[in-house]
Amino acid sequence: MNYKLLLLGLFSFAIFLFGSEAAFVKMTNAKCQSYNKSWVEVHYCRLKAYSRNKTSLNVNLTVLEPANNIHLRFKMMKRANGYKPFLWDYTIDACEFMRKRNHPVAKMFWNMMKDVSTVNHTCPYVGLQTLSDLHRVEIPLPMPTGEYLLLLDWMFDRRPQFASNVYFTFVEDPYIKS
Repeated sequence: MNYKLLLLGLFSFAIFLFGSEAAFVKMTNAKCQSYNKSWVEVHYCRLKAYSRNKTSLNVNLTVLEPANNIHLRFKMMKRANGYKPFLWDYTIDACEFMRKRNHPVAKMFWNMMKDVSTVNHTCPYVGLQTLSDLHRVEIPLPMPTGEYLLLLDWMFDRRPQFASNVYFTFVEDPYIKS
């Protein structure tokens, strides 16, 4: 085997990894709605702007009754003449996921929010739950540039209790203007 060729290939790969630009994600809006205010009370759900290109998501809610059977439906939508379904539409058992971390798409979102959230234990959930200063958003999948909507429907005992919707803009190469 030609070691010079192998060394040149590894060096080129390293330059590509460290020299290429990362994708740019900016959250543009957040909306949360409680369907059952006797079970979930949303105190606030908002974005805080730090600069023109950096925003952080802050959510504060109280679960008034213990929630043991939680399912989460997350759906990705892409804006194209209105929001159209795009890429994901999953319903997962959130309690099982918190025990096993067994769903790859949910794990991708969990890795973004695990350090800035109080939702880092298994069921039951009761009391104050927060997500503070979520600003590091990294999507490890190739996606086309555009505006997206992440719909999260939280169901307790198979009944929808609240929804949290996050709107964001994804730019594949931040130096190319569309």
